[in-house]
Amino acid sequence: MKRTLFILLISLLPGFGLQAGTTVDYVANAGEIVKATDWDKMKTVTVDFDEFSYEPEELVFEVGQPYKLVLKNHGKKKHYFTAEAFYKAIATRKVQSNRDGEIKAPYFTAIELMVGGQLDLYFVPVKRGEYSVFCTIKDHREEGMEGKLVIR
Repeated sequence: MKRTLFILLISLLPGFGLQAGTTVDYVANAGEIVKATDWDKMKTVTVDFDEFSYEPEELVFEVGQPYKLVLKNHGKKKHYFTAEAFYKAIATRKVQSNRDGEIKAPYFTAIELMVGGQLDLYFVPVKRGEYSVFCTIKDHREEGMEGKLVIR
């Protein structure tokens, strides 16, 4: 009975399933990493959105370095910053709107910005790699709204 209850409880956790051998594909100890980080050493990086572009198109982050990624939409349409694999490779502290509040979650799949919007993503890079980022709105990626996020 105890084993069945344990398996049921584990299956309800984010990233876990009922199948044996299931692994967490996001940073499972993100809370510990965020808590242990010296946020006074945080670097700020800004990405400006316009119609069909991110500026800069490529960003490079260092493992263990805390960041605030400022996302600003200067376009005339809403846009997405979709980077599911990247979001799973970082320890997320929060996403914050300077007007409306903040959201805390183990990872995101996409961040949507309304016209004139700004969101700040606080995080620590954990898993090295190159990750794509793009807007998922019809034709935006095809028009050039994509980029690369690198963790070294």
